[in-house]
Amino acid sequence: MFRIDAKKAVSFCDGLNRRDFLHIGALSSLGLGITDFLTLKALGGVDSQKDINCIFLFLVGGPSQLDTWDMKPNAPAEVRGPFKAIPTNISGIQISEIFPRMALHADKYSLVRTLHHTAAAVHDTGHQLMQTGRLFQGGIDYPHVGCVVGQVYGSRDNLPAHVLLPQPIGLTGGNMPHGQDAGYLGKAFDPFVLNADPSQPDFQVSDFLPPDYISSMRLETRRSLRQIVDRTVDEFEKSEDDRLLDSSFHQAYTQMSSSKAREAFDINQEAEDVRKRYGSNKFGQSCLLARRLIESGVRFVTVNMFETVFNEITWDIHGSAPFSPISCYQDLVGPMFDNGFSSLVEDLHERGLLETTMIVAMGEFGRTPKINPAGGRDHWPACWTVIFAGGGIQGGQIVGVSDEMAAVPKERPVTPAEVVATVYKGLGINLELQLEGPQGQPVPLVDCNVKPIHELL
Repeated sequence: MFRIDAKKAVSFCDGLNRRDFLHIGALSSLGLGITDFLTLKALGGVDSQKDINCIFLFLVGGPSQLDTWDMKPNAPAEVRGPFKAIPTNISGIQISEIFPRMALHADKYSLVRTLHHTAAAVHDTGHQLMQTGRLFQGGIDYPHVGCVVGQVYGSRDNLPAHVLLPQPIGLTGGNMPHGQDAGYLGKAFDPFVLNADPSQPDFQVSDFLPPDYISSMRLETRRSLRQIVDRTVDEFEKSEDDRLLDSSFHQAYTQMSSSKAREAFDINQEAEDVRKRYGSNKFGQSCLLARRLIESGVRFVTVNMFETVFNEITWDIHGSAPFSPISCYQDLVGPMFDNGFSSLVEDLHERGLLETTMIVAMGEFGRTPKINPAGGRDHWPACWTVIFAGGGIQGGQIVGVSDEMAAVPKERPVTPAEVVATVYKGLGINLELQLEGPQGQPVPLVDCNVKPIHELL
């Protein structure tokens, strides 16, 4: 077994004092980064038997559990809301009528109905918790789960390890980080951000498609010039920033000149009937693009269903402007999700990719059990539902039971940290892994005593 001691001891969850043999600073002197080291599988950082990818659907705004996946048809009208529960293809599992296609695939996904947290009931804290497993405190920005996957496993076939599309989350009222970057891991592990709408006729990814006037010859010339500069400075010791710049340059060059990358992002190669099935909107086409990226070799794709909750129809149904009315779930938002999610599950299944692709669909919190005076529901982090499918997940089941108003967990409460741990475990990453923190200190991948949702794996 490889073991490289750091300068200080580390206290692990098992109570033992052991050296930080995963300390990245110690590895750098041997020319090994975390990706190279874990690839050796010497310390059990990853499960060599697993090669699972992930599509992370983030439902910005916070879907109401009572109007989607945890219906309470026998509750009073002000609790149960305006929508009816419909049966699925699994006996005993009901979901909202706004998801008729999704009801046909309940055997392929599981619903975790008792997610909850006790942090502030604002969007930004929920974004942090659900995408990193932790609340940002003490000036530490924790990495998005997809960025950790990218650091541990690296990329395939000159494609980014983690792609975020169509755009990052913008303002949602808290002016805090949303947890969609690499945090303390550094910019080298940030996701590739699309920043474009794949539903638009003129859609293209300029970062991967060099301008027409830059010919292959000019690209090669630029590369040759860079090599001359590299040889000139090789006699001097490169700083960490220099090495990052050098790595970023070569990665960008490779990606820009990669025909596989261009093809992966070329959604226009899809048949028109396929595109219509996903929905002619930004979320639907982003789900289709996510399937193309996973199929081409990208490990992790994050899809934001919306980028803000202001002056836009979203899951954030407070009932009055600048937010959304509850009716939008049936008129727009529900069908949008139903078509995108269901088409994604169907497509991956038909292509033989569902078993190797985990899908997670979640919002940052739920909504209040009782409808407010404006006819909507407000923020409610005490209980809501998350969806898991594919990637070895046991489908066709309900995990956890909420009370009669879907207000609090009644049986089997689940935390955001457990959701993130389930993703890591499902993707074959050892939960005892230690990452290098912002000052070089070891940071556990997950907090002590956090376990994955065992019913799913």
